[in-house]
Amino acid sequence: MTLIDTDVILDDALDRYPHSDYSVAFLRQVERTRTEAFIAWHTVSNVYYLVTRERGAEFSRRFIMDLIDYVKIAETNTESIRYAAALEMRDFEDAMQVAAAHACGARHIVTRNIRDFAGSPIPAIAPREALAELF
Repeated sequence: MTLIDTDVILDDALDRYPHSDYSVAFLRQVERTRTEAFIAWHTVSNVYYLVTRERGAEFSRRFIMDLIDYVKIAETNTESIRYAAALEMRDFEDAMQVAAAHACGARHIVTRNIRDFAGSPIPAIAPREALAELF
């Protein structure tokens, strides 16, 4: 199982070249193979907000609805926030991603920002690595 960080989703939604090449390829492979993959609950609101600013609300809603056809939302709760707060990570949002990964039993966090996950008990890998290792 894998948790997909917000940046990978945004690369796809906003076609953020050159990052979108591997992010899109990774997401399409997840979709094609029905690999069990998750996103954090708060990723949905972050994606909606940022994509709406550039592409509009209708595009954002359609993108999110298409996304949840092949990724699941990690089930988190109050204990998940406590877990995130106890992690020695610089960015609390990244710690929340780790907590979501922990909650769903993910073995990896797929992200472009590997160094942001220093201190994470769950290893972070880039979309390019994920394509090679997971498929």
